[in-house]
Amino acid sequence: MKMKQTTMDIKRAANLLKLLGHETRLTILKILTVRECCVCEFVEIFTASQPAISQHLRKLRDAELIAEERKGQWNYYSLNKQSKYYSFLKIILTGVTTPKNQLAQLLSNGGQRKC
Repeated sequence: MKMKQTTMDIKRAANLLKLLGHETRLTILKILTVRECCVCEFVEIFTASQPAISQHLRKLRDAELIAEERKGQWNYYSLNKQSKYYSFLKIILTGVTTPKNQLAQLLSNGGQRKC
């Protein structure tokens, strides 16, 4: 399958790379290559406050890199495969190793969500 070529101006590319330059946001995106997650799972994985994680998720959503879906009282996040930047993001995420300790924590308990 041939990947769609994405081009963008240098300013937009720089802004996306700056957004991905934060370790937490890049790790969130890599984890989302495995499965969708709820904010509460990221709070547990990163041992960070819910507002801090929500800010990272908001920035990724505003950049159209992730999608948000409400299920009951919880919001679940996934990679936005319809984004015009998805092919650009996929190239970057393919070259990044999976954060094994965070992934192991996410998949513990058979991958059951805690929320």
